[in-house]
Amino acid sequence: MIKKVFHKIFSSTLALLVLFSTVSFTVEKHYCGDVLVDVSMFTSVEKCAMENMEVLLKMNCCKDEVNVVKGQDELKLSSIEDVKLAPLQFATLYVYTYLNLFKEVEKQPIPFNNYSPPNLVANVQALHQVFII
Repeated sequence: MIKKVFHKIFSSTLALLVLFSTVSFTVEKHYCGDVLVDVSMFTSVEKCAMENMEVLLKMNCCKDEVNVVKGQDELKLSSIEDVKLAPLQFATLYVYTYLNLFKEVEKQPIPFNNYSPPNLVANVQALHQVFII
């Protein structure tokens, strides 16, 4: 039971690791002067009202900054043929794994095998009017 739970947790963690290592995104920032006005990750940033004025366009005090966080583009897919394992090591691991798979269980002594239960003098449940429903 616990082995299955750990297996599911481990495989989910690895799937999320592959997903997040391959995701790319951009972070856009808009500055008016030295003041950060807007930051956006998935949409374009909202421009400030100062860019609409013709006088300030000549000064060019607003600027946009774009940071691109690139994920991994190429994943190395490996197959079972890529694994180099010596035939002797493989045979040793195979024999060691399956040698004790069907191991006979030793018989455990039963300590109460020769013990006889005491004779009942009275029916205690009926005597105390306690019944299991």
